[in-house]
Amino acid sequence: MKDINNYNLLAHNTFGIAAQCKRFIEIENIDEARGILPTVATPYIIIGGGSNLLLTGDYAGTVLRSAIRGIEITDGEAGEVLVRCGSGEVVDDVIGYTVERGIYGAENLSLIPGEVGASAVQNIGAYGAEVKDIICKVEAVEIATGDIVEFSNGQCEYSYRQSRFKKDWKNRYFITHVTYALHREFRPALHYGNIIGALAEKGITTPTAQQLRDTIIEIRQAKLPDPKVLGNGGSFFMNPIVGREQFEQLFAQYPDMPHYDVDADHVKIPAGWMIDRCGWKGKSMGRAGVYEKQALVLVNLGGAEGSEIVALCKQIQKDVKEKFGIEIHPEVNVI
Repeated sequence: MKDINNYNLLAHNTFGIAAQCKRFIEIENIDEARGILPTVATPYIIIGGGSNLLLTGDYAGTVLRSAIRGIEITDGEAGEVLVRCGSGEVVDDVIGYTVERGIYGAENLSLIPGEVGASAVQNIGAYGAEVKDIICKVEAVEIATGDIVEFSNGQCEYSYRQSRFKKDWKNRYFITHVTYALHREFRPALHYGNIIGALAEKGITTPTAQQLRDTIIEIRQAKLPDPKVLGNGGSFFMNPIVGREQFEQLFAQYPDMPHYDVDADHVKIPAGWMIDRCGWKGKSMGRAGVYEKQALVLVNLGGAEGSEIVALCKQIQKDVKEKFGIEIHPEVNVI
């Protein structure tokens, strides 16, 4: 276990913000978690790999982080394969590990940045898939008591980029393991975004799991900046879900508006498209900017403080609201 005072979080956030925390604790196993967590004073926050984190200044509290590793595979019921992962494992590493072993169901989540524990908090998703569709069980330690607890998928109350871990359970539990329910039969999900087109360019109509994973990785790399080169937190805003009546009014005005039906009464509209139509793609405010290849991504152009990213965020929100009458909200956790 690491327990360090006055710790620089530069290596723990992909925006590249050099902020300090009063205390940093990195936990490597359940026994350490049960021993140290009940002694931690408030305030504190729990972080993962820092890919969904924007620090706006030094943090006058404790930062908790999991370094719990390990991947265990067992057979479940009805042909399921249960993959139990330490919360400190990188999600993309887990997907690569399973595909190599003929275990499928997570390919569309390839290359989403972040760690296993955070995946269960954030309900990460891309290309028509959400991690809630494969989460079977979440194991955690209750911070106040040190008790070990387990939650089913249903208890976590998942929805679009939401879970109870972000609401009434926020900072109450320290996730130690997540079990994903996968399978040995490959059932590709291709009808989202430009997956089929990208495969067709390679002459592939019936992809293997590895081919699908490789293609999704290539698509993401082509439109998202490498945080080692250009600081960013991936998709900064959530895609808003609006009522069908409001959507139809907008669609009449903007017939090229991309959209995805959520249900009979609601439609999801890509925030990146609206930001682009507001003229922000490739533009900047000081040292904070909008990525030139994907308007959903805000970037640190070099030496930006978190407050500069926040100022850009607020201006974009204002412009989208004025143009489309829709409020967009950050997916990134602003501290």
